[in-house]
Amino acid sequence: MSTNPPDLRPDLARARASGDAPRPGQPTIGMVSLGCPKALVDSERILTRLRAEGYGISSAYEGADAVIVNTCGFLDSARAESLEAIGEALSENGRVIVTGCLGADPDYITGAHPKVLAVTGPHQYEQVLDAVHAAVPPAPDPFIDLLPASGVSLTPRHYSYLKISEGCNHKCRFCIIPDMRGRLASRPVNAVLREATKLVQAGVRELLVISQDTSAYGTDWDRETRLQGRGEQPVTRLARDLGSLGVWVRLHYVYPYPHVRELIPLMAEGLILPYLDIPFQHAHPDTLRRMARPAAAARTLDEIAAWRAICPDIALRSTFIVGYPGETETEFRTLLDWLDEARLDRVGCFKYENVPGARSNALPGHVPEEVKQDRWERFMEKAQAISVEKLAAKVGSVQEVIVDDVDADGIATCRTSADAPEIDGCLFIDEGAEALSPGDIVTVEVDEAGEYDLWGALRS
Repeated sequence: MSTNPPDLRPDLARARASGDAPRPGQPTIGMVSLGCPKALVDSERILTRLRAEGYGISSAYEGADAVIVNTCGFLDSARAESLEAIGEALSENGRVIVTGCLGADPDYITGAHPKVLAVTGPHQYEQVLDAVHAAVPPAPDPFIDLLPASGVSLTPRHYSYLKISEGCNHKCRFCIIPDMRGRLASRPVNAVLREATKLVQAGVRELLVISQDTSAYGTDWDRETRLQGRGEQPVTRLARDLGSLGVWVRLHYVYPYPHVRELIPLMAEGLILPYLDIPFQHAHPDTLRRMARPAAAARTLDEIAAWRAICPDIALRSTFIVGYPGETETEFRTLLDWLDEARLDRVGCFKYENVPGARSNALPGHVPEEVKQDRWERFMEKAQAISVEKLAAKVGSVQEVIVDDVDADGIATCRTSADAPEIDGCLFIDEGAEALSPGDIVTVEVDEAGEYDLWGALRS
């Protein structure tokens, strides 16, 4: 599970969301946002609604009249961390409303924490608001309570997540997302573009497009709606329109459908970033079949080669699962060999865990924990070696980077087009960066490479 880092956690961070101290008599709400960027967007939407109703946003437990905990429930480790966060909020504040993916199992939550005020499931915004109203009645002042046009943001000002759809139509055996968040429901194009435009007008320099299945965007629409315009797939049209806004556009959670190749020319043209986040999960066809995923790893290699032929600078990120039930040593070695051929730029790896409600729990041949750990270590060793080689090849190159932070010593933490915030590497500028600010996009010559990060010098 991915937990928002401390400087993005509303329960721990400075009060970026509200901007000002609460006015006298203003009810205030705190929030703990756990899990993936999609959950973070849900948190932002809830806080935006509450802010519009006159609530203040507290950055500390003791300053809040109640606390919302937005949970993750995908893995056992995520469920445990969510319960821990709920317990901490109860201990520090005492008035807690639970929402998010783990909220789909309310008995599990109330069994551990019977004193929570309410439990709601994922993206049940109205139920969360009803629970807040019951616990802390609103007291708006229309002459004072003003909401920024872009809404409440929990990310730094210069980048923002843009959720384009909810739910998923896939039936992967290890995943319960469709059970928790439902089938695919794509947002209307105009609604997405309107939100993106407001974000850009508010100073956002990078849009991170997210969903459960980004490349399936619009496939749930009727044929006439889906094929209108240029004859392109809806996700291609949307990417082209977002690219016209003049900011970095990064695509996450892209399932490798054949029509993904429509997106690559947009990257070669510079309309969107040359970056694809694709969860391949494994490479052996038998493992993929047990996962209920497409079992065509060889064709995937061909597709990767075709993408690189169109856009040589494309950066590919993916995640994999090792120790999946029934995975043999031969299957695992096939994965390592595939990784050698694919030469992915950024790679994450998870040891398989049973997920309550997942069909994979009932599969035979569960892999012992010590074997999972051994395979995870071997996988990461291979991935790290590939990363070292690929980053070393960038020494001497000139890169555009976006500045994320400049510390008190004048060292700038930046990212190239190959690096998404929080999950990928960084590029550091050690000298001459004092005048830079977060959100600046500058040109850098790379002069050093490490295992996952780069260092460089500003070019005039």
